[in-house]
Amino acid sequence: MLTLTFLGVGGAFAKRNFQSNALLEAWSQGPDKQESPDDTLLIDFGTTGPISLHQLRTHPEFAYLDANGIVNYPAIRRVLVTHPHADHIGGLEELALANMFLFGERDAGRAFKPQLISTSSIMVNLWDHSLKGGLSGMPGRYALLQDYFFILSLRESDPERNSFQMLKRYEFALFPTNHIAIQHKYDWPSYGVNITDTKTGESAFYSGDTRFDYPVYSQMMGSARINFHEAQLIEQPDPVHTLLSQLRTLPADVKKKTWLYHYGDDWDSGAYKAVDEEFAGFARQHERYVLFD
Repeated sequence: MLTLTFLGVGGAFAKRNFQSNALLEAWSQGPDKQESPDDTLLIDFGTTGPISLHQLRTHPEFAYLDANGIVNYPAIRRVLVTHPHADHIGGLEELALANMFLFGERDAGRAFKPQLISTSSIMVNLWDHSLKGGLSGMPGRYALLQDYFFILSLRESDPERNSFQMLKRYEFALFPTNHIAIQHKYDWPSYGVNITDTKTGESAFYSGDTRFDYPVYSQMMGSARINFHEAQLIEQPDPVHTLLSQLRTLPADVKKKTWLYHYGDDWDSGAYKAVDEEFAGFARQHERYVLFD
């Protein structure tokens, strides 16, 4: 079984529902029979991620995330970074430092190190441009990214190096998204994820941050058993996210299996009641969604 739980379902400026990061849990038997999953993966970990995990650990079904009142960070085995905006990487510093100094053996020079996964185009700049300022200083020496993480660098242009698996069954393949275009489409690295159960052939779609680009990923959404697509509720000219009005142009059968996330704090103002009828609905924070049985 593979499940997905959103740590947050809001956009970068969300205050009520936290930022859109997700916890993936791979189970050999299922949460009803296991106290903890066999493998875990965060899809992004933004600035509100640590607060959300701190709250999630108090839920009985997520008790494995608790370590005597604090977040049990070693329970997070892997982190996938889709792009380097703060609402997607802002929590990595806390995760790295907690694993090093709260759960590691500093005197022995050992720390728990989760696997950090992204494409080479993101990984090459992640340390120098985003994480180095807070993580490079260590007593007695300067640190590097690999002091905190085992690094898996994917190559988006190489089909054989563009994916990874959980439990040797669930395959995660990245695809480029049209989030920020500097001079042309896809020239700023940002990714979505298509997940396949290699045992059954079923798939699940996770859009990541993107402008509306349905012709590119229509086949993935059409064949998936469940979709998660970002949605911007406020109309805006030339947006860097997908507008709700654009998502309403999707085929009816696709909309019915598509959960919306990365939405604004006014989602329950009354203006968007039709979403629950037109789509699968607004995805909810801290609710487990079963991707594959």
